[in-house]
Amino acid sequence: IRNWIQSKVNFVFVTGGTGLGPRDNTVEAVRPLLEKEVPGIAEAMRSHGFERTPWAMLSRSIAGISKETLVVTLPGSSNGAKESLDAILPGAFHSLNMIRGGGH
Repeated sequence: IRNWIQSKVNFVFVTGGTGLGPRDNTVEAVRPLLEKEVPGIAEAMRSHGFERTPWAMLSRSIAGISKETLVVTLPGSSNGAKESLDAILPGAFHSLNMIRGGGH
């Protein structure tokens, strides 16, 4: 993730490790890399997922900015990751200009 941030990629999406199990440590690994958290992204993913399954509330996904890269942790299930991306991609693309100092 650090290499991608240094390479100035627009997005890094990480899947898995966002649950409650003992091996779910993705959030703890990613959080120190973020300069600014963007809680609305994770909230949107959980809200969208909760409309489909009550288990979405158990996701600990986070999102934030590091340099000019938006980093998002997604659920590990294929369906959960797809639904989360459906919920956030329009906003994620819109965020690029703002991350670089532009406006809406």
